[in-house]
Amino acid sequence: MKLAKIQYDGVQTGVAVIEEQTAHILPPDEVSWLTTLADILHSGNPAYHVGQRLASARVLPLEKINFLAPIDSQEVWAAGVTYRRSQQARMEESKSGATHYDKVYSAPRPELFFKATPQRVVHPGDAVRVRTDSQWTVPEPELTLVLNPRLEIVGYTIGNDMSARDIEGENPLYLPQAKVYRQCCALGPVILLANEPLPLDETKIRMNIQRGRTNVFQGETDLGQMHRKLPELAEWLGRDDQFPDGAFLLTGTGIVPEDDFSLENGDEISIEITGIGTLRNSVVKD
Repeated sequence: MKLAKIQYDGVQTGVAVIEEQTAHILPPDEVSWLTTLADILHSGNPAYHVGQRLASARVLPLEKINFLAPIDSQEVWAAGVTYRRSQQARMEESKSGATHYDKVYSAPRPELFFKATPQRVVHPGDAVRVRTDSQWTVPEPELTLVLNPRLEIVGYTIGNDMSARDIEGENPLYLPQAKVYRQCCALGPVILLANEPLPLDETKIRMNIQRGRTNVFQGETDLGQMHRKLPELAEWLGRDDQFPDGAFLLTGTGIVPEDDFSLENGDEISIEITGIGTLRNSVVKD
């Protein structure tokens, strides 16, 4: 089952079950406190609570709705160097900190860092941003875990972890500036409920970047290439920490453009993950 936060009838927002061509907008729940998408995700049994309201849902074709980022008040965190390709790229970009990236790839403790607050996350279709002081910025397509306050994986979505590689490469201590800024992250368009574990080798991640009418980058990997286990990343995030509003956890990238590539103003990024869908965003650089 796929859930989404949507806008419809111009100004109305709501939660919908998304099928191939239709959105089933859930009616207000007048009995329980489950009013937002986060409420449903954190309820303990999202599929059950959605099923209770589905028969009364209003059905609209997808062209009549706009997808919003599926986030309410959750924090967004990210894991780094979880794929071999990412390890290689980090070592190449950071001559001074190369050994740190090499060590963290195989260390028991993963790299985890804060990525975004909700206001820094852009909606599907909106523009992610290149920092004005970066000359080498790339998108990072990532499977994203949706975690409830108990740090249980309740869903999966698509994330774009924008990264200023020149800033991070200059000094690893600049990581927060390379990663955290306005419009630095995109999420969506839907959340696939985690009713069962993902088939890792069969779950493909593809990214395409278009500049005008030209495809300037294409890449593909699969979750079977990930060095870390998904529950392991969630468990590390929750160690000695609390997330009363839940969290989104981007799980790292295995797709890294070549070193001579950087995003430009007007580029179009498309990230597809098997079983979830496609997240599309434009790029603004000004």
